[in-house]
Amino acid sequence: MSRNPVKVFGITGWKNSGKTTLMEKLVAEICARGFGVSAIKHAHHNVDVDQPGKDRFRHRKVGAQEVILTSSNRWALMHELRGANEPPLAELLGKLAPVDLVLIEGYKRESHSKIEAALSPGRHPLLALEGAHITAVAAGYRVPELAVPVLNINDISAMANFIITHTGLEA
Repeated sequence: MSRNPVKVFGITGWKNSGKTTLMEKLVAEICARGFGVSAIKHAHHNVDVDQPGKDRFRHRKVGAQEVILTSSNRWALMHELRGANEPPLAELLGKLAPVDLVLIEGYKRESHSKIEAALSPGRHPLLALEGAHITAVAAGYRVPELAVPVLNINDISAMANFIITHTGLEA
């Protein structure tokens, strides 16, 4: 794994566009090729990865700023914002251990390069039509001609090749 500046690439799109499934398949494919990959998922709604009633939940509820849950298999750090602003993506990237590539789901308005997932025609126009740092579209239907490559949303190998080439991982 590289100690150079982290390489990031995003998967974005509108709600129910196939982002999460695409992320899952791309993480598996790129890891299978021998690269270390981490992931960041942005949510627009109030989420909690914890369960009410568990000790760690109770610790956070009564005021702990951070809680680490650890076991012989994994550890997780939960940080309460307690009214503070959501940290910027760059700050979150700095919290990750070094890897070859960080795949980011969401963050459609951030400036990193992204593939737009478009499983089927939706209510919204493609983000690629407005730029949004979209470098390719992964489509499950025939889309109009675009200024960026259009990839088959089911061709995970081609998308992994695109990401690896675009980020310079193959070098």
